[in-house]
Amino acid sequence: MDWLKIHRGNAPLVVAFPHGGTDLAGCTFASDWLARRDTDWWIEDVYGFARDLGATLIATRISRSVIDANRDPSGASLYPGMATTGLCPETTFDGEPLIPAPINEAEIARRGETWHAPYHSALRAEMDRLRSIHPQVVLYDAHSIRSHVPRLFDGELPLFNIGTNDGRSCAPELERAVAVVCAASGESHVVNGRFKGGWTTRHHGAPDAGIHAVQMELAMRGYLAEPVEPTPENWPPRPDPARLAHLQPILKRVLSACLAFAGE
Repeated sequence: MDWLKIHRGNAPLVVAFPHGGTDLAGCTFASDWLARRDTDWWIEDVYGFARDLGATLIATRISRSVIDANRDPSGASLYPGMATTGLCPETTFDGEPLIPAPINEAEIARRGETWHAPYHSALRAEMDRLRSIHPQVVLYDAHSIRSHVPRLFDGELPLFNIGTNDGRSCAPELERAVAVVCAASGESHVVNGRFKGGWTTRHHGAPDAGIHAVQMELAMRGYLAEPVEPTPENWPPRPDPARLAHLQPILKRVLSACLAFAGE
């Protein structure tokens, strides 16, 4: 599966990247640029230091516009009554049409069997491997998003958005440890705000079984200069070295707190 990247470590930490891919897999979109615009740009680079912590890293190269690996495979909304994007999105975050015609059920099922199910099977296999070594394992689901997306949330998003499915996907001690690091950074943060955790967090988090899942949604201004409005000419900008130099030590402390919780 050349679309799936796995770096295996032996520490009790898995860092997952379901939305960093840009491969459109031959699928037809209204605009290839729109199909890639809502990517979690450069997210694997932002967390590149995680290898040195002994973490296992799992990433899909497939774009979230083909199939969203962080959505319920049944198609059920994770945020009922709120604006969101679906398993095989029909619109962008801003509501622009993404596909020229509706996707039929057979094609949705094909994409699920080809990419969604194998991604989560790989996640489960790595967590089971680490769980055989350690009494507890942390699954850290790494995301990023533009700071301003009016259709999804009002105003400017906090820099650090911690999601634990309202405390159900991990032990309260882990949620608190991550929040303490973010608060100590002096940057804005929220726990279970607009982003409470997607399918990865909700499906795999099983604290009673020693699997503790946390989602972190970063506002992209933490590592790049966001334009007022993204266009094909200005989006995506490259990561800003000065912003990364400030952000990455905080994220390293976050992941170190996850490891400390797991007993590493």
